[in-house]
Amino acid sequence: MITSKYHSTVVLPKIEKPYPSILEFLKTRFPGIETKIWEARINSGKVITQKGEPISLAMAYEPLKKLHYFREVEKESIIPFTEKIVFCNDELLVACKPHFLPVTPAGPYVNECLLHRLKQKTGNKELSPINRIDRETAGLVLFSMNKKTRGRYQEMFMKGEVEKTYDAVTKYHCSQKKKSWTIENRIVKGDPWFRMKTAPGRPNAITKISLVKSKGNKALFQLCPVTGKKHQLRLHLSGLGFSILNDRYYPELLPKKNSEFNTPLQLLARKIQFRDPVSAILATYESERRLFFD
Repeated sequence: MITSKYHSTVVLPKIEKPYPSILEFLKTRFPGIETKIWEARINSGKVITQKGEPISLAMAYEPLKKLHYFREVEKESIIPFTEKIVFCNDELLVACKPHFLPVTPAGPYVNECLLHRLKQKTGNKELSPINRIDRETAGLVLFSMNKKTRGRYQEMFMKGEVEKTYDAVTKYHCSQKKKSWTIENRIVKGDPWFRMKTAPGRPNAITKISLVKSKGNKALFQLCPVTGKKHQLRLHLSGLGFSILNDRYYPELLPKKNSEFNTPLQLLARKIQFRDPVSAILATYESERRLFFD
């Protein structure tokens, strides 16, 4: 069994009574993990409070209480691609991650994640991601080096003060005449649990999309997300009829391939720009990676 060296955190949400047991909450919050696994983790002291005290199966549910847990997998595949540190100082680290590497422990991956690799490289145990991108997506991710200034960087994203630019290569219809779009809609959890979907209601997802160039049945798009919902760019492009090459989730869920490393999702978080809240400098960082387009 492989156990993560660093804990993950979950917050018990504020809900109406009657409260569920903590075990029932964990079962609902993490449907991919069997009940017996959570029971074993709790009984072996691998789920703890913010103070570091092991919880018990009998512990009462307390809204807004933070719990830490240590993820485990029986075996872990090696991601054979390398990340690159683009920038690093005492406050901030900017890394460019490859396709397939998760930012934090997720699914079958515990130590094969960007966070673990960067903690090993920097020796900074307080390193923490400020933003995240999908495991399948390559590109820029920001990390806080200093716990004291972390909130100032997180606030930039919450206030929408960060300009993000993505590239995507998609399937393309040559008859298309329109060159730019602004998509505004509502994205909610879909079925199965790891997919998202659009739904009626107040928009919570906005993306500005422009066509850069096309060739044959493929096109290169530039995307500037105003918001940061899970799978937002993948949903917005597929909704226009431009599904991203090698996207297994949208518009239809496709079977998992045995050799997924040969077919990376053609989506790249290429550029990020913001006014650094500590130095007040207008900072711009860009990935050297490029997508396959010929």
